[in-house]
Amino acid sequence: MELLFVVLGGAIIGLAGRYLLPNRHTHGSVLIPAVGFVSSAVLWVALTWAGLKWDGGWIWWITLLGTALIVAVADLLIGRIRAANDERMLHALAKGAVAR
Repeated sequence: MELLFVVLGGAIIGLAGRYLLPNRHTHGSVLIPAVGFVSSAVLWVALTWAGLKWDGGWIWWITLLGTALIVAVADLLIGRIRAANDERMLHALAKGAVAR
């Protein structure tokens, strides 16, 4: 049951990241919330396997703050890569070259 709550929290963090971070025009509307969902689940399971108790406070703080960090890094990295690829494609199309 706690895993359900933590992935819901991760999806909400991802949704907040979608609208609060600057690169939302460079990726789809579900990508960053999905990153939040998956990263919170993976962090929670890894911390559970590491021995943290699910009813303790540390596992919640580490999971939710780690998810927020992963969401922010993913948004910034995906946005930068996508903008560079779009710029390269624009130059290739302007030259008349076939871009792959």
